[in-house]
Amino acid sequence: MDINVLLEDNEIIVVDKPPGVPCQSDKTGDMDMMTALDREYLGVVHRLDRPVGGVMVYAKTQNANSWLSKAISDRAFHKEYLAVVCGKPDLDNEELVDYLKKLRTVNMSKVVSEDDNGSKKAILEYRLLESVDTDEFGSLSLLHIILQTGRHHQIRVQLANAGLPLWGDTKYNKAFTKRKEWSQISLWSHRLKFRHPGGRKVSFYSVPGHIFPWNLFQMPDI
Repeated sequence: MDINVLLEDNEIIVVDKPPGVPCQSDKTGDMDMMTALDREYLGVVHRLDRPVGGVMVYAKTQNANSWLSKAISDRAFHKEYLAVVCGKPDLDNEELVDYLKKLRTVNMSKVVSEDDNGSKKAILEYRLLESVDTDEFGSLSLLHIILQTGRHHQIRVQLANAGLPLWGDTKYNKAFTKRKEWSQISLWSHRLKFRHPGGRKVSFYSVPGHIFPWNLFQMPDI
């Protein structure tokens, strides 16, 4: 598997994860990122859903793993995404605050009330970059998303709940749940910003390939 390595040193390795590849081994037995990278030590700092591509970082030492894990818990690990959604938001900018509960038996999450047992607060901000009209799917919109929390399927669930389901999402977009042909979910890890275990601030970015529906839009300036 050909993986684009954005940076590698003694502490971390930052990669451009291909869509469809698991972050780590799972019950499918398919090739995963950790197996493909084949380093002596790799710590999983954060995860991307299997269908999602883009920037992610692995720790190469236990010290780096602890450092980055603490940054995430302290909300000092900045994550930005790009998404193509079905529909057009009423607002150009909005913060979504919901409470999510993971449904383990079906590997999904849902929006619940704050006092529901097992609920976790989920916060994201989105900005509308561009909207286009299509014959087959109606209005499609490109969103820039800043994730404030890291919940299971958070972006997918919150946007679907807001009436803006992700194009290609076979779990949360009713227009795609019964489609027979394959479609790639339109969610991409666009940018990571964090402080390197060595102390310096670092930033890494990635943009999706020029394929539908991404090719309908002008990608944001780096």
